[in-house]
Amino acid sequence: MLLAGGQGSRLKALTSKVAKPAVPFGGKYRIIDFPLSNCVNSGIDTVGVLTQYRPMELNAYLGTGQPWDLDRLDGGVHILPPYLVEHEQGSWYKGTANAIYQNISFLDQYDPEYVVVLSGDHIYKMDYSDMLARHKAVKAACTISVMEVPWEEAPRFGILNVDEDDMIYEFEEKPKKPKSNLASMGIYIFDWSKLRKYLIEDEADPNSSNDFGHDVIPTMLAAKETMAVFRFQGYWKDVGTIESLWDANMELLSPQSAIDPYDQEWPIYARVEARPPHFTGESAVVTHSLLTSGCEVYGTVENSVLFRSVIVEEGATVRYSILMPGAVVKKGAVVEYAIIAENSVIGEGAHVGSAPTGDESWGVAVVAQDLKVGAGAQVPAAAMVDKNVKGVKA
Repeated sequence: MLLAGGQGSRLKALTSKVAKPAVPFGGKYRIIDFPLSNCVNSGIDTVGVLTQYRPMELNAYLGTGQPWDLDRLDGGVHILPPYLVEHEQGSWYKGTANAIYQNISFLDQYDPEYVVVLSGDHIYKMDYSDMLARHKAVKAACTISVMEVPWEEAPRFGILNVDEDDMIYEFEEKPKKPKSNLASMGIYIFDWSKLRKYLIEDEADPNSSNDFGHDVIPTMLAAKETMAVFRFQGYWKDVGTIESLWDANMELLSPQSAIDPYDQEWPIYARVEARPPHFTGESAVVTHSLLTSGCEVYGTVENSVLFRSVIVEEGATVRYSILMPGAVVKKGAVVEYAIIAENSVIGEGAHVGSAPTGDESWGVAVVAQDLKVGAGAQVPAAAMVDKNVKGVKA
């Protein structure tokens, strides 16, 4: 069960028209490609995708599930929006637990022994069968994937305290003084019979926020259920902020990238539109960058990620930036340390973003989807452009 209804408010202008899991990533992917590919590579062939916020683009992207080998008669991918049933109380998904509760009938028709609950907005590679093996070995009712995080960051996470056998005895939600640095990754495996019972009880509690971390997990612990952690050692990133999304894209440029998109043993699948090969003109200078199909580069591109059909005109310069599908940088323009969303145009001689200065106010500049930054306009570091910007007359 893949929770993909998040608004992603911390991504601000980038999610004004799309849900967070549908945000483009890494040149040819969208964020949701990673958990979906993990499912297929782990041998999971029945996936419910729970959508809510601005679902149209995400639903269209998922389609029948063919790119992930999930277009199946028995199982496959199922899009599960919230819905109302006559004579029954219904609503939008109120929390992560309520989202699963509203789809009990979907789960019951498959009658699974185990249910994996995932977030649709993290970048990582993980074999869920290893986690399931741990879950079965200790006969747990619930197993939660965890990572060790720096102690100074632990207060931002749900922290799990465990005994010498890595069995959970306490859960702390964003503690000021954490007792451990084992942070929940929001990846759960439940015995379905147990989870079903707790979901029904949680829904009947008028004081519950209907969330796994706040409600269901503490309730299961209080009931002395057997609960274990699975220690994950690989790369995992919550790309929930502008800075973390920019960082994760830049990390792909490293030859030692932990996510390694070239790994044939654990491929990341995606729905890819048919476009011609990318083209670099005679005056183009491209160094240490990712260019995908349909790109046309006539200017300078350094340390950047260019999605499909991006155009960088002659005399334009792009540095340390992410240009999402269909973005255009006109001649003489400079884009640096920035994210340009889909189909936006940076006008001639405009300047978007700036190199790090050490100033606390510095940050990645963002231009939202389908906008125009006029000729000669100046967009400073950390700016969040969510409407057209007029140019500056010569």
